[in-house]
Amino acid sequence: MGTRKVQQLGPSTLAMTLPAEWARSQDVVKGDEVTVREGGRGSLTVTPASARQGETEATIHATDFDADAVERAIVGQYVLGRRIIHVESEAALDSAHINAVYSAETQLMGLGVVEETPARITIRCSVDPADFDLNNLLERLENTGSTMRGEAVKALAHGNPDLAQRALNRERQANKIFVLLLRLIFTAYHDPGLARTVGLDEGFPLVGYRSVAKNLELVADNAEDIAEIVMATDGHTLDVDQATMRRIREFTDAVDDVAASAVSAAVNRDYDATVAVREQFSAIEDREADILADLPEMNNADLLEAREVLVSLQQSAQYSMRNAEIAANLALNEQSAHTTLT
Repeated sequence: MGTRKVQQLGPSTLAMTLPAEWARSQDVVKGDEVTVREGGRGSLTVTPASARQGETEATIHATDFDADAVERAIVGQYVLGRRIIHVESEAALDSAHINAVYSAETQLMGLGVVEETPARITIRCSVDPADFDLNNLLERLENTGSTMRGEAVKALAHGNPDLAQRALNRERQANKIFVLLLRLIFTAYHDPGLARTVGLDEGFPLVGYRSVAKNLELVADNAEDIAEIVMATDGHTLDVDQATMRRIREFTDAVDDVAASAVSAAVNRDYDATVAVREQFSAIEDREADILADLPEMNNADLLEAREVLVSLQQSAQYSMRNAEIAANLALNEQSAHTTLT
């Protein structure tokens, strides 16, 4: 919108005009209040009242949607920050659509049905961004994935399907945290003032946090894959000797360290910690191939199961390394012993 000239209005007051095009598009008129917040790099953000109130309500027209599409649409509106979501049909909602609404309700934190008629169901989200901290949620998601991974590999070592099922049951909680993170990230993006509410000094880290959250969700999926292998395998374990199983568990411990350290580096903007994560990852980068190379001859089915477990662990380490790279970028965007920003 070009540059604006700052004018002197009084002994200690400076002012500038708002662009007319912007004011019209935001329905800002004389006498309205706007919020002015200081951001990074000496910037100021002007937010009109309409943006603060947000687009809090959405209606999903289910007539031309199948049940899966309705469920996905509810999740999408939740992520976009809607407070009220209506699901309606021209005629009565069929049982599949109703089941989709209640299925979505169980997947999403703070969501509940508040009104129901034959042709319309209204659900409300009670999530208050002020109740959550993005850094804390990232750590919770990492911890949930780590717990799932530990339970799945322990189940594999002891042939314990109950422990594997426990890991599978945690997947729903991991997904709830992930989708809640997305909701808070999108909401803070649309309302920069919310960045501080969810634990950030400015909005810049939001894009990086979105990627970190996705990587952590993929890490939890890797743990789920291992647990499913336990459930499907004869005897609920791998056909390998104790020494190999011990190496797999040591590999798991090393992946845990890399995953936790990468998230810690991201939330603390610690560049030195990202260097340490690179060193940790380098030490296990070839662990999958090394263990596979040392396996004795076995039938293809047993070999495939062992390989799938090792690939899942290796992928978890790689996703964590990606988080360390994001952490490095976030750290380098702040003043530190490593960078001076002017």
